[in-house]
Amino acid sequence: MKPQRAPHKAARQPAWRRRFLQAGLAALGAGLLPLQPARASALSQAKGAAMQWKNWSGIVSCTPKQIATPASEAEIQQICKSANLLRCAGSGHSFTPLAASDAVLLSLDKMSGLLEVDSKNRLVRVKGGTRLFQLSRALDEHKLALPNLPDIDMQTICGAIATATHGAGATLPALHAQVQGFSLINGLGEKVRVDSGGTQLLQAGRVALGALGVISEVTLQVEPAFNLQRKVWLKPLEEMLKDAPQLAQKHRHFEFYYLPHTGYAAAIAHDLYQGQDVLMPPSQDEQMLADLKRLRDWAGNFPNMRRWLAQKLIDPKLEEHAKNRSYKLLSNARPTRFNESECHVPRKHGIDCLREIIARLEQRNDVFFPLEFRFVKGDEAWLSPFYQRDSCSIAVHALAGEPYEYLVTELGPIFRKYQARPHWGKLHNFTPKELAALYPRWDDFLLLRKSMDPQGKFLTPYLKTLFGIA
Repeated sequence: MKPQRAPHKAARQPAWRRRFLQAGLAALGAGLLPLQPARASALSQAKGAAMQWKNWSGIVSCTPKQIATPASEAEIQQICKSANLLRCAGSGHSFTPLAASDAVLLSLDKMSGLLEVDSKNRLVRVKGGTRLFQLSRALDEHKLALPNLPDIDMQTICGAIATATHGAGATLPALHAQVQGFSLINGLGEKVRVDSGGTQLLQAGRVALGALGVISEVTLQVEPAFNLQRKVWLKPLEEMLKDAPQLAQKHRHFEFYYLPHTGYAAAIAHDLYQGQDVLMPPSQDEQMLADLKRLRDWAGNFPNMRRWLAQKLIDPKLEEHAKNRSYKLLSNARPTRFNESECHVPRKHGIDCLREIIARLEQRNDVFFPLEFRFVKGDEAWLSPFYQRDSCSIAVHALAGEPYEYLVTELGPIFRKYQARPHWGKLHNFTPKELAALYPRWDDFLLLRKSMDPQGKFLTPYLKTLFGIA
């Protein structure tokens, strides 16, 4: 229950603000916001006679000549044959212009849902436009589940795997590792079916940035539905940095958030739970962000005072607990919009890199948005940031409408120092030369891309720059 402000009693204000801050910080990142039945769409809006498309945070936009919404593979094939340039929009949750096109923008919103469920072998075929939150609920009806989920589940399944979207868990790989096959409409309008026997194309297509074609359906390895119990607690930053590797090994899912200019971090652990009881406390995520922003606005120019105030207001003994189905705890609704940069470093360098990132962030008085630190298992997809290496993921954010360029310009050199690979859907400025050095199969992917799309129908200016294609 929200504490009520006593009218006309200014002396009471610090008390209720203190309670908000305590509750909010304790629940940070815990995902206690209820899952919403309706999600914001990234599709077009009227702009004069044309149509404009924007991404989720609003920093990427385009005015496509056509927005196509095919309802079948045959329609996708026809579009691929007739268009000179096209991109598949997904949900628009990338912060890079991966999906933006002023030619044909293709939406798979009419191609959503389960096609086939093989409960014995725990395999499912899914239409490419299915949103992750829809998929989780459909799987649960069959007593199945994905082993892991990202923090936000509004993405389409094919958009999520195309950008190497991931969750948290030292022994759990990113979502694309569950892909056992897919159907692809290439640049020639041909349908190509890939299964586990087609190793080269499978590993290239698992994370392809939409550059090989339009994935119309995907086959996923799933597991029996499971329940989780969650614990959220606070630690001083130095204790968290020291304990994080051991906590990541102890818990099925573990991550933590650093709260800038407070000296504290919030740990979030999820473990398997055999009970059937449900515990879902009301979320304080949005209030927490508002409190951190208010603290920044009050004392941002006085960092020592800001930290002193934060440590006076934060109750480090508070904990939060929840129990529910896995998909109801792992993914969250995020009404507050932001811009984000995220890089993945070899696990052995994770904490050292994080220390430098935090030190650099705290040289800026305007920073207040929590930093997210996760552990991710390696995999074999050619363009996966986790290709053949277990990693630590460091995600930094800026409130939508506020400056965000520093996430790349100021933090990029630190990430490069630790051989970081960028998240394909998050802000970065890595060059083709740098990417070729970071990804051993980079040139192999570019050759395969050319064979699948010889006319370059999926090569927007952004992708040409990313791949170093003149």
